[in-house]
Amino acid sequence: MDDRAIVARQLGRPPRAFRRVAVRCPFGQPAVTEQSPYDTAGEPFPTTFYLTCPHLVAAVSRLEAAGGVERWSASADEDPQLARSLLEATTAQRALRLELAAGRQGADGGASLELGIGGSRTPERLKCLHAHAAFALANPGYTLGEEIVAELEQPLWPSRCCTAPS
Repeated sequence: MDDRAIVARQLGRPPRAFRRVAVRCPFGQPAVTEQSPYDTAGEPFPTTFYLTCPHLVAAVSRLEAAGGVERWSASADEDPQLARSLLEATTAQRALRLELAAGRQGADGGASLELGIGGSRTPERLKCLHAHAAFALANPGYTLGEEIVAELEQPLWPSRCCTAPS
């Protein structure tokens, strides 16, 4: 089975704007994918790195449900190191999106190329911890994202693959 088909099984639908697998789990399955800034129809897809591992998606969902977005937004606002990390990652995200767009502007005329991680219009207000965790896993050194990942239930990976057919 190819990566696109595995990601479709993980998501329960065909992936939009899929480019490649950016990170694999210890079992060799896709965990984080990289998306094009625009899908094949030219519609914006503002999430460059997308978490696909069902185990990690569920863990981040639990963190978000417990108020994680608001808490991590406040932490990034209050801690200069986390704020700097977020700014650097947002700058890197924008540069990568411009590079991946390769001159295409899509249906939005290029407006979405300036969005932050997870499509945030106001990057200092986190929108989706899944996107920050995915960005951190694909880009080691993103301190804020790495701290979010470190808060997930441990061990980070399950003892057996949650994607491979049984």
